[in-house]
Amino acid sequence: MKAVIIGGGLVGSLWSLFLKKEGWDVIIYEKRGDIRKLSADEGRSINLVVTLRGIAALKRLNLWDKVREITVPVYGRMMHDPKGNTVYQPYGRDQTECNYSVSRKDLNALLLNVAEEAGVEIHFNKELLSYDYELGLLKFKDEEVKAPVVFGTDGAGSRVRKSLPLEHDETFPLGASYKELLMPALKSGQYAMEKNALHIWPRGEFMLMGLPNLDGSFTMTLYLPDQGSVTFQDVDVEFFFKEEFPDAYELIPELQDQWLQHPVGKLATVKCAPWNYKDKCVLMGDAAHAIVPFFGQGMNCGFEDCLSLIDLLKKHSSLKKAFELYSLERKPNADAIADMAIENFIEMKEKVGDPHFLLKKQVENRLERETSYRSRYGMVMYTLMPYKEAQEQGKKQDLFLEKYLQDKTSLEDVDWNFLKEKVQNL
Repeated sequence: MKAVIIGGGLVGSLWSLFLKKEGWDVIIYEKRGDIRKLSADEGRSINLVVTLRGIAALKRLNLWDKVREITVPVYGRMMHDPKGNTVYQPYGRDQTECNYSVSRKDLNALLLNVAEEAGVEIHFNKELLSYDYELGLLKFKDEEVKAPVVFGTDGAGSRVRKSLPLEHDETFPLGASYKELLMPALKSGQYAMEKNALHIWPRGEFMLMGLPNLDGSFTMTLYLPDQGSVTFQDVDVEFFFKEEFPDAYELIPELQDQWLQHPVGKLATVKCAPWNYKDKCVLMGDAAHAIVPFFGQGMNCGFEDCLSLIDLLKKHSSLKKAFELYSLERKPNADAIADMAIENFIEMKEKVGDPHFLLKKQVENRLERETSYRSRYGMVMYTLMPYKEAQEQGKKQDLFLEKYLQDKTSLEDVDWNFLKEKVQNL
């Protein structure tokens, strides 16, 4: 069976390996140049975190050990207030539960290398112009390609998706944009901040984040609203950083030059249905369900798509049946994580410095360490529970904890025996 994959990013390159393992002939067409030949500044960014769902897909292909070598483990959030004071919030029950920070470029390069070694044919600088799904005809600038089965992994702006007769296809802008900056390693080669943490400077309408890289640097990402008093169009960057992020400002050299050189990126959520057209085409990853990056699940959700679809293809001889079931099963979960990612954006920029919110997080962390309780964050990041189930269970837990903690101001106010018994029955 021949498969054509449109899009050689993270999901497309990983999916090619799943298909190749099952005996498919696989060709990838990628509209950009070979990311392995680009400088670090040219590659598309926002640092990623690999979590259990992504790890499960990589393990299926015996790739996790190789990928882990290019990651930095992240065990919790480090919150920075305007005066430079910090508060640490651990993520999981213990240090076996962590997120793995990784460069998008490095991970994509690794997967492309493995795909080529496996015999996948990859063509770069091949932008899709149109797709006739009935004829199975792909048109590129310099050629036409017959493709009886097409997998669209070409991102949020998917040309494949826009070619299909979907029942609905909506894009929801976040209303905020981002710019990346680099905090280099110290002259000693050491990290300038705590290495194994996601650093967050929450400031209400905007926030700064930092994720560690292997070379001792941090990728810093600033998120600003598209409208209001502070936007990328009118901010005085030097004054802004000195006032809002003084501890970070001291560690980012040549801030003004970086500011002018680095582009502003847009963020949006994509929701569409169905994800397939008969037995001819199916959408995966951001092409089917682009989400904002504030739950660290965009790539992980896409990798989970690969597991879901490959298992259905093994189970059903009919491509149409497998594609339809994949769309029906995955869409509710993708919608759930999309909504939770937006909620997490609000939480990260507005609530993480709030005393009541911090108390609730401390309570949840202790419950997770001492009982079988799982926070919504824990369910999403450290289990394979379907996103939809995690969302629903998280709502129940949040309602209960909000009610219980409404008159509490410290951990000393908590009746732990009562609380532990109650959360077991939620």
